[in-house]
Amino acid sequence: MKIWNGALGVCMAIGFTAATFGMAPAHAADMPPLPAAIKEQGVLRVGVRCDYPPDGYYDGSGKPVGVEVEFAKQIAKYAFGDDGKTELVCVTAANRVPTLIGNKVDLLIATLGISDERKQVIDFSEPYTWSASSVIVPKDSAVQKMSELSGQTVIVLKGAWQIPWFEKNMPDTKLMKLDTVSDALQAMVQGRGAGYAHDYAAQVAIADKNDRVRMLDDRYQLGYRGIGLRKGEEELRTYLNAAIERARQEGVVSGWIKAYSEPELAEVRSDLWDLSKAPTQGQ
Repeated sequence: MKIWNGALGVCMAIGFTAATFGMAPAHAADMPPLPAAIKEQGVLRVGVRCDYPPDGYYDGSGKPVGVEVEFAKQIAKYAFGDDGKTELVCVTAANRVPTLIGNKVDLLIATLGISDERKQVIDFSEPYTWSASSVIVPKDSAVQKMSELSGQTVIVLKGAWQIPWFEKNMPDTKLMKLDTVSDALQAMVQGRGAGYAHDYAAQVAIADKNDRVRMLDDRYQLGYRGIGLRKGEEELRTYLNAAIERARQEGVVSGWIKAYSEPELAEVRSDLWDLSKAPTQGQ
């Protein structure tokens, strides 16, 4: 079982590095062709999370906002010159891949971790951010490390990539699969699970704001997010890879992170969007 303790700058489980993005800067003049079907459609249909701040959530008026939502709109702006040409479709961890395969969206920018299991059914762009998984427990819990969760119930979100990790590495752990972050937190606080396993980037904010919970020091399942697209759409993948690189070159991500993150967490989240700061094998 691979678990890393302490800071994220340790070991890495997937062999991507910042060199993955060693392509030339992509500017408007040299962006690859937009696929004809999307150009004719006139809008970019993007599946985004609406239950996962700061990457995607509803604002006070019920409109999807967040870092990944801005990323989706930026790609539409590259494609059509207008970020209003984005048709945002809210998806959950459980239904995002079926929504893509069912042709209800053109692509997913929805906290989608790149995994071998998912690669069997969909394709991915190059990675655009990296992360790890963590576990939150009630503040007064006796649990101090992940090994102590053995034989206990751990809460996860349906469709989350923590599920296969636990099934493989801690098979005697009982998994309670729920729909949303709020459902998971409520179940844990009610004592229905010993801990809640999810992405570090989401949980660091929860632990910072909620004095009823704390995060274990263990980190596991280090990996990357990518844009999800249907199998065989190579022209679209080429376009998306160029859009990712162009956004990086233009430095637009830092502004989104500042806009949607608590000031004390902005630096942590900026590091996760910087592939040069991703852990490498042997650190």
